[in-house]
Amino acid sequence: MIPEIGHYALILAFVLSVIQGVVPLLGNATGADRVMAVARSAIRAQWLMMAVAFGVLTYAFIANDFSVRYVAANSNTALPLIYRISAVWGAHEGSLLLWAFILTSWALAVSHFSRRIPDRVVARVLSIMGLVGAGFMSFMLFTSNPFARQFPVPAEGRSLNPLLQDPGLAIHPPMLYMGYVGFSVAFAFAIAAMAGGKLDAAWARWARPWTNIAWVFLTFGIALGSWWAYYELGWGGWWFWDPVENASLMPWLVGTALIHSLAVTEKRGAFKAWTLLLAVFAFSLSLLGTFLVRSGVLTSVHAFASDPGRGMFILFFLIAVVGSSLTLFAWRAPKLRSTGRFELTSRETGLLINNVILVVMCVTVLLGTLFPLITEALAMGKYSVGPPFFNAVMVPLSVPLFIVMGFGLLLRWKRDTAQRLMKQSALVLIASLLIAVILPLVWAPSFEPLMALGLLMASWVALTALMWVLRQGKSPFKQPLANWGAMIAHVGMAMTITGITLVSVFNSEKDIRLEPGQSYELAGYEFRFDGVDTVQGPNYVAQRGSIFALLDGREVAEMHPEKRNYGPGQMPMTEAGIDAGLFRDLFVALGEDLGDGAWSLRVYHKPFLRWIWLGAILMGVGGLMAALDKRYRKLAARDALQLNAQVQQA
Repeated sequence: MIPEIGHYALILAFVLSVIQGVVPLLGNATGADRVMAVARSAIRAQWLMMAVAFGVLTYAFIANDFSVRYVAANSNTALPLIYRISAVWGAHEGSLLLWAFILTSWALAVSHFSRRIPDRVVARVLSIMGLVGAGFMSFMLFTSNPFARQFPVPAEGRSLNPLLQDPGLAIHPPMLYMGYVGFSVAFAFAIAAMAGGKLDAAWARWARPWTNIAWVFLTFGIALGSWWAYYELGWGGWWFWDPVENASLMPWLVGTALIHSLAVTEKRGAFKAWTLLLAVFAFSLSLLGTFLVRSGVLTSVHAFASDPGRGMFILFFLIAVVGSSLTLFAWRAPKLRSTGRFELTSRETGLLINNVILVVMCVTVLLGTLFPLITEALAMGKYSVGPPFFNAVMVPLSVPLFIVMGFGLLLRWKRDTAQRLMKQSALVLIASLLIAVILPLVWAPSFEPLMALGLLMASWVALTALMWVLRQGKSPFKQPLANWGAMIAHVGMAMTITGITLVSVFNSEKDIRLEPGQSYELAGYEFRFDGVDTVQGPNYVAQRGSIFALLDGREVAEMHPEKRNYGPGQMPMTEAGIDAGLFRDLFVALGEDLGDGAWSLRVYHKPFLRWIWLGAILMGVGGLMAALDKRYRKLAARDALQLNAQVQQA
């Protein structure tokens, strides 16, 4: 009986999403305030129904209710409780339920925290989010019902994919979805602005904090996915240009361009067309990622489903979203005249170049991801586009991007001069060049051009951000939170650049064969193999190795890599043994039993690897600080008063 409650709650949520999507638009058309207010009530009731549905499915997993087909396919009685809970979103149907629940949560947040925004605008925004929610809920109800029953009830279920039985994967999908779905808010504000014909700076100011928060979640989600892939897959890498990784990177790139474009639209009344299109495509690329993961057109360790029918539903939904948005954009194009004029040497120009580069990078990733699918669909043969292509294109694009990141902060709005800019940046440029030349000579046995280039870019980005804050004319502690957020985000990017550069140059790895008591030296560390034991886990049996790392004869680390067997029908999983540090990681993966006590091992020494993820954390913190700047709330309240006064006069 309990699963039926979840099913009926989902149906009611769908009905409420349709009401939320349609009725307030009628109120907008007629000017009836009471009808527009329906959106707020509908979203509260809808969120409650989605919470009930999500809670019921969670309870079904905890209680091992194998009458629910989705539970039986992804859980069993031996699965630890934490993974029974994370299994709720561990496969296709449950992940869609999480997607829809997060969407209603975003809509509820917009409804609650946007009371200073005019009701007409909020009604349009919530209506658009309601229509998006109705699309996904209909997808669930008609093709992917997580509450579908089966009889007779099996005595035991299957098991959650062993790759997903990890704490990182319990957190990673919700964080990623918060970013994906969060861009629906910026999308809704953009469509609402175009639908209302009010294309001034106010809508950008209202959308900006929501966009920043969505970008923060997506940044954290991508970083978590990279971290998980590093320690879980046993390959020792942090980014593989996997198609599903690319699917999350594309909206992040466009979202990064969007948060900068929103700043220009808000402050200067420029880039209106850019900002609207970036808002549309940031969310559209999130939908594309959903299609790629669930359609079966891609092969990936991250993919959820392989049902072409389901994929076609999402594809048509994506086409409808993009098509209707671009049609509306074309209709309103004559009104998209920027009021803010600027010269070639100005901050606006720097941000425009920034946006162009980010969009080109996104298009490059999109083409590289879809090219094998296109050639196969056209019977042109099977092609593989991997890291060599992406690295060869993205690295040259990154260099001008990082240069512009530095100059962009130092440039003035509207008008500047090259002479003043060079005077402002001379000290930073000299310091960056010194760091880029001296450190490779000190650290590397021979001069490494790649290392010098990476350190030059990282130093430039970080030092220009610090100088920008110090030269604002105010005490650093009296500056707006958004200034601190921008500085910290840029320093975070510099930290990530440093990590990528140094781990790429100094990474050491070796596949070896060792018997108990034997050692191997790598990067100054001695790895001693003490043998393998069999251990029993909660729902697996593992071969557990013991490896000790010594430096100058002193033991500095103890690592225990494992090969886990989760039973019949499941691939054995590799759990790496890692000794993590701020300046280096020691990584050992257990290979195959070679007989006579000998095992194959893969050992790595990875300097500064953690800086990649620490930089991502700083970027996210910076974005959050910018979103929480109280200036947004004050200016939004002022805009709302002005707009309400205009409505009353009309």
